[in-house]
Amino acid sequence: MFTLILNNSNMSDLVYSYILENMNIKNVNIIKDKNTLKFKFKEIDLQQFSLFLTDLIIHFYENKILKKILKKNYFYFNDDDLSEILDTCNSILEQEDSSHKKDLIYLSVIDYIKDENSLDLDGFVQFRLKDYFEILDYLVDLSVNNFIINREYLKFIELLQDYIFSSDPQIDVVHLIYLKNESILLDKFKKPIPVDDHILDAKYLSDISFSSNDYSLNTLLNILPQKLYIHVLDKTDEFIDTIQKIFKSRAVLCFNCDICNLYKNTSQLVHSDNLDF
Repeated sequence: MFTLILNNSNMSDLVYSYILENMNIKNVNIIKDKNTLKFKFKEIDLQQFSLFLTDLIIHFYENKILKKILKKNYFYFNDDDLSEILDTCNSILEQEDSSHKKDLIYLSVIDYIKDENSLDLDGFVQFRLKDYFEILDYLVDLSVNNFIINREYLKFIELLQDYIFSSDPQIDVVHLIYLKNESILLDKFKKPIPVDDHILDAKYLSDISFSSNDYSLNTLLNILPQKLYIHVLDKTDEFIDTIQKIFKSRAVLCFNCDICNLYKNTSQLVHSDNLDF
């Protein structure tokens, strides 16, 4: 028989309900008694039972641990900010491969229960899962960094919006041709617009080196078009999203027009000429 010890009867009820819904282990009887759950096995499969306890720990404790780390290390954020950061943590956990963190818990569980016939769940999580806590601690730090970067990005967008819509347009129409992460600017007569590359002290989309997109954005901020047609020849990405947010209703996406088709065909010819036979 194996005994699982919970810290109170309410937790015992929650775990018991979870076990009834999720435990897929044959030949076992479960007896609930106040704050304990007793498992009577005809023949225990340590690996299967350890996997189940691992999932149980993640289900009941992971979110609590994340909140505890946030409250301890990032107490200066308000509740709304903490909630947003927690959502980011959970989103990353859903997207990333969780096998590593699960393996860490599983190995600790099976190493413990192979020699013991009872487990205090709260105590085990608190004192036996140091490596698991370190992974979640790193995840919280990563999520906080993402939150700060995103907040600065939004401030950057708002600042540029204020500048654009408080200034008079300097040109009627600009066409932005976008293909394979590179951009070209044309005036209303479809003639190239020289880009302004004097942005040594500015920080736009690239953190280390400036790309053609940074130069294009800088140019757009100088010439302030009344209407900006964005001809997307491949697919939209963060740069296009940023341009749309900055220029709002002044920016119009286009995927199929004479300009789009001209540059699509030109691009295909260039790539065909570069093929080796």
